[in-house]
Amino acid sequence: MKRLITGAAFLFAAGTTLAQSDDTNLEATEVAPGIYHIVGGGGNFTLQSGDEYNVLYDNGMPPYSDAVVDKVTELAGDSIDFVVNTHVHGDHTGANAAFAGAGSYVVAHENLRKRLVEDPANAGGAEGIPVVTFNDALTFHINGIEAHVFHSATAHTDGDAIIEFRGLNVIYAGDIWFNYVFPYIDLDQGGTVSGFIAAQKKIIALADEDTVILPGHGPAGTRADLQAAVDMLEDAENRVEALVVEGMTADEVVEANPLADYHDTWSWSFISTERMTRTLYRELTE
Repeated sequence: MKRLITGAAFLFAAGTTLAQSDDTNLEATEVAPGIYHIVGGGGNFTLQSGDEYNVLYDNGMPPYSDAVVDKVTELAGDSIDFVVNTHVHGDHTGANAAFAGAGSYVVAHENLRKRLVEDPANAGGAEGIPVVTFNDALTFHINGIEAHVFHSATAHTDGDAIIEFRGLNVIYAGDIWFNYVFPYIDLDQGGTVSGFIAAQKKIIALADEDTVILPGHGPAGTRADLQAAVDMLEDAENRVEALVVEGMTADEVVEANPLADYHDTWSWSFISTERMTRTLYRELTE
């Protein structure tokens, strides 16, 4: 496989991640036959590998393109035929150009493509802009598996995709799930708290107690883990809403600290308790 590393500058919209400090040292776990959960390169991504085709769901930041290409090629034993983006942020799209340059077809929701056209640096360069798009859903019928890729509107962004590996009881949530930390909901790129919760509930409805759910950041988890995230976010929103109804400003709500008891478990370097509070306030008041 041809290996490229792009020098394009880009905005890493998701900031600090939950990946390893050395993101060139990627770790892969086979969670089902031919399905690999890969951590590193700026976040998490998923490989579907088999005798017919290889499909990569998300990738890494441009500086880690070589490491991502090397690791995925090693696992697949061949080049990658399709790269599917679950959302627009550079920690999941930044190696698009490297894979496209090696012959992969990049696939994404129509809204995601529009945003990468506006800012191709998030794809590692113009070569990484998706060449195949969908609006509601598409399905890969390969390697004896149905990989159903479907859109959930206005969730993490306005171009999100979720992947259900039917028959394997595995779901890749992308950044619709940050496992046991406050989520990043990108209100500036079409995301909403209500849509984020709705998307998580769609995943829960597809899952059973044995389903392996792969987040965009953090370790693999279960339906119960994802339900805990939904419960937290709904409760957090209700707490902030109660203070909004009282007429408090954003700064006053932050000072009141309604999410204080979530801080030790859920707050992290990128989405602190204050930032989560301000996201909820903005959602409720705009």
